[in-house]
Amino acid sequence: MADAKPNKQEKTGEVVSSKMAKTIVVQVTRRVQHPLYKRIITKRKKFYAHDENGAAKPGDIVRIVESRPLSKLKRWTLDAVIRQAVQVDAIEEPKR
Repeated sequence: MADAKPNKQEKTGEVVSSKMAKTIVVQVTRRVQHPLYKRIITKRKKFYAHDENGAAKPGDIVRIVESRPLSKLKRWTLDAVIRQAVQVDAIEEPKR
């Protein structure tokens, strides 16, 4: 971790979008027990995170760290790319 203080929150999630300049959208998924029905359900939340170098691509698993407000929605900063997404090349169709 670079410059992260121990009291800063960290979350791990998947990059959903990286189309904005220096901003990524990270979807964090967690499994919790329903308070009444006691069944395990999946909850998802999206976070906007600052990506200075444009290192993260859609499908990557990343760690984000809490930071000061950078814009109206951005309150997180990219800490590390944990696992890169598999890039599949497009298959060209034969010309007829």
